[in-house]
Amino acid sequence: MASFKLKLKALPFDTQVFNYHLDGDFFNQIEETEVRSSSVDITLQVTRKTDNTYAMLMECRGSLVIPCDRCLEDMTWDVDTSYAITVRQEGDELDDSLDDVLIVPQAWSELDVTDLLRDTVLLTIPIVHMHDDGECNPEMLARLNNHMSDSLPDDNSDAPLGENETTSDNIDPRWEALRKLKDNN
Repeated sequence: MASFKLKLKALPFDTQVFNYHLDGDFFNQIEETEVRSSSVDITLQVTRKTDNTYAMLMECRGSLVIPCDRCLEDMTWDVDTSYAITVRQEGDELDDSLDDVLIVPQAWSELDVTDLLRDTVLLTIPIVHMHDDGECNPEMLARLNNHMSDSLPDDNSDAPLGENETTSDNIDPRWEALRKLKDNN
């Protein structure tokens, strides 16, 4: 695996460019992710501003193969993003609480950018990722439709009603709202 460590103190007061290629193994080495395969090229520009301050700009281009949330088949997710961050060496502790500033201990001679690269790319994936309409596996969609219910489960009149349950005569308005959403699709 390529080295993702920048020797901070050895960087000149100038802009240095580092190029990385991230494959599927890169995303799954630390912990399992949804990424099945990938081809993402990253250009990392590092400009040393002062003895202890570095401006970094990551430009990420490529694609990831991830599962569709609807049909579970592979889908391609295009990555085209950039992220700028300032790295400052000060104090004795790491502080990553800010979005655009990373404070690393003064004693660190190098910075591992693996997590920065990984997180920048993974954050491009939306919470819900599905194929465009008509691109999902039709066999899987048919199976899903067979398991869809058009009505609420039958009410067991012998069972006592729970705190949030209603009788069939008095349908909970939340279920009605969900049914309207389903009917509109």
